[in-house]
Amino acid sequence: MPHRKKVSRKYGMPPGSLVYTGKKDAEAPVVITLINYSADKYLERKDISLEECEPYIDPDSMTWINISGIHNPGIIEQLGKTFHLHPLLLEDVLNTGGRPKIDDYEAYLFLVLKMIDYQSDAESLDHEHVCLVMRKGLVISMQEREGDVFGPVRERLQKAKGRIRKSGSDYLTYTLIDMIVDHYFWVLENLGEKIEDFQDMVLTAPDPSVLESIHKLKRQVIYIRKSVWPVREIAGVLLRGDSDLIGRETQVYLRDVYDHAIQVVETVEMFREVLASVLDIYLSSINNKMNEVMKVLTIIATIFIPLTFIAGVYGMNFEFMPELEYRYAYPLVWIIFIVIGGGMMAWFRHKKWF
Repeated sequence: MPHRKKVSRKYGMPPGSLVYTGKKDAEAPVVITLINYSADKYLERKDISLEECEPYIDPDSMTWINISGIHNPGIIEQLGKTFHLHPLLLEDVLNTGGRPKIDDYEAYLFLVLKMIDYQSDAESLDHEHVCLVMRKGLVISMQEREGDVFGPVRERLQKAKGRIRKSGSDYLTYTLIDMIVDHYFWVLENLGEKIEDFQDMVLTAPDPSVLESIHKLKRQVIYIRKSVWPVREIAGVLLRGDSDLIGRETQVYLRDVYDHAIQVVETVEMFREVLASVLDIYLSSINNKMNEVMKVLTIIATIFIPLTFIAGVYGMNFEFMPELEYRYAYPLVWIIFIVIGGGMMAWFRHKKWF
């Protein structure tokens, strides 16, 4: 389950202050990868510096710069100076607790997204802050750490699959957004399987551990909803065509992303309703189980009420009780006990009380 990001360290600082709010890992390297391509050429360089990226910015080709590791404010500041990015944009890059959004800076677009993965072994969500900067001929993607779902995009660029090598930065941006949104379906598929398991468990073996797992899954679904809901707004803004950076041909593909985002949101809402019903079923199962226990105890107590009365009467220490001197009094009392108890059980069975 994602932990709440601490942004209190930015309290009192002026706007545009570069403070990383995520989990710091001093040993994690910052890896910069550059891919420069056109319809007939492809070049990829790994572990290069930002200064080495500048010569590849060419209006006749496309450049994709991917930065894995944003925990170093110095590199982010250098990125802003190299590509003339607004200080508020750089601040949003380092603010890993920010919500997904899109900002139009006229010369370029800035997008914030959340990449989500599901760890089946730990049954937890792994989330990552992803930022995209798009301008003519250039796309810059920034991630918290190395390793992502962009691998298929790189493969398509290498093998010149589809129209990606023939398109501009708007289509590459669409492709990256589409990969993140499509990965949400994989996460939801895993969560859906867990919800189905819980539906069976609450009926067959409801226990406190199941309740804890249901609440954990409910928090995960709520986090996914917070991450996915703004994506629909982002796709809607891109679809409106307010920016000259988005071509009409790419808007057709963005409509597909918009539809997928709506589908993800609807699936998340359905999961929320199902989890609420699963929780109700769990509480009902616990109440039914408690009612069964109380019914058995009530039946036992009811059977022993007349028996206890008889035993209490003959347990009194009165001197003149003629039944006490009767030779067969003891076995007769047991016969009375058995007849009363058996008769009451037969009556309860006839009433289908157990």
